[in-house]
Amino acid sequence: MTGVALGIGAWGLVSGVAMAKSGMSLPLGVLMSLLVFAGSAQLAALPLIAAGAPIWVVWATAVCVNLRFVIFSATWRAYFAPYPRWQRTAMAYFTADLNYVIFMARFPVPKPAPEQLPYFLGGVVVNWFAWQLPSLAGMLLGDSIPTAWGFGFAGTVALLGLMCSLLDHKAALMAAAVAGCAAVATYALPLKLNIVVAIAAAVAIGLLIDHTSPSAVAPLEDET
Repeated sequence: MTGVALGIGAWGLVSGVAMAKSGMSLPLGVLMSLLVFAGSAQLAALPLIAAGAPIWVVWATAVCVNLRFVIFSATWRAYFAPYPRWQRTAMAYFTADLNYVIFMARFPVPKPAPEQLPYFLGGVVVNWFAWQLPSLAGMLLGDSIPTAWGFGFAGTVALLGLMCSLLDHKAALMAAAVAGCAAVATYALPLKLNIVVAIAAAVAIGLLIDHTSPSAVAPLEDET
């Protein structure tokens, strides 16, 4: 995780500055950073909150942006199901995109092992501090950091690297392409609703490809 901590930190700094410049008070900004702990959802929700959007639009946008964590957590369950529910709930708070990618590269077989929990905890702790400290710094120094410095580019590059590492099959490639086209085509929609449209389009095309692709038929065993 130390190799990607710089990109995570830049993304956290951008989120902190965005919260400061949105007019959100410092206590609320700190509370949002600590409780939500999801940069994409925070950056998607902030313009809606600042524009006075209906609360259902804010919630719907945040939920749609974070739907990927349902998939991440369902995959992690195969590794951490033996642990108590309270422990899995606490672990769920710390989960993040890059933690998922790195963990799955280290443990590709979904089978519990003693070394998985320490590996998971080491990664998420590095990720948490790499995000929270720059995010808090951004809130405190928001007025002193010009947006023209372009810190958001480093965070964008980190997310692009994550996306490219996940595009390993046809359904994922097509879903990413459709999502990009849908986001650009509906960019003029108010309240950042093009994000919701892009996510819905990606899910739809991914499911369509998955259900229409021929699956391998397992050979029948000869029981005679």
